[in-house]
Amino acid sequence: MSTSATLEPMAEMMDEMAESLPTTIDRVVLTGFMGSGKTTTGRLLAEQLGWNFRDLDSEVERREGRTVPQIFAESGEAEFRRLESAALASLLGQRRLVLALGGGAPEVLGNRLLLEQTPRTAVVYLQAPLETLVERCERAAETGETERPLLGEAETRLRRRHPLYDRLADHKVTTTALDVEQVCEAVLVKLRG
Repeated sequence: MSTSATLEPMAEMMDEMAESLPTTIDRVVLTGFMGSGKTTTGRLLAEQLGWNFRDLDSEVERREGRTVPQIFAESGEAEFRRLESAALASLLGQRRLVLALGGGAPEVLGNRLLLEQTPRTAVVYLQAPLETLVERCERAAETGETERPLLGEAETRLRRRHPLYDRLADHKVTTTALDVEQVCEAVLVKLRG
């Protein structure tokens, strides 16, 4: 059996998944606190849909040639937020995109307005209790997967951000007891509505 014959059913399945979304959706934006699974879920969701995936923090790092912690340390949070907003505006021009926002992106009014006013954009809030989020972040930090410099302020930040995530979201998915495949399926169910 040829490789192309083997890949054809996979390509057809991915096309069907993408086509199963309402035609009114060109991009899916995942929001939520650090540790909610935005990046992990976003990668798998994009793969399942046959769409592109972008992580907003990674996009800022790519554009700046510095890590997010370096930008915070060298230039401050205000400069990071300016860079983040510019990257967001650029990315929202793309179609067939799954985008994982940085946890603090919705704190910027301009970012919320961009997300609300960009047509054909579905915002999904991935939520979990604080204890779960902190546990996930600590586990990721222990394995060296990620740096979480703001973890010590997690409760205060989550309390401030939760209402913003909640208002911005078209859909909400609680990720507490779900693995990434189950989260993706829950997101797809919400989007198909």
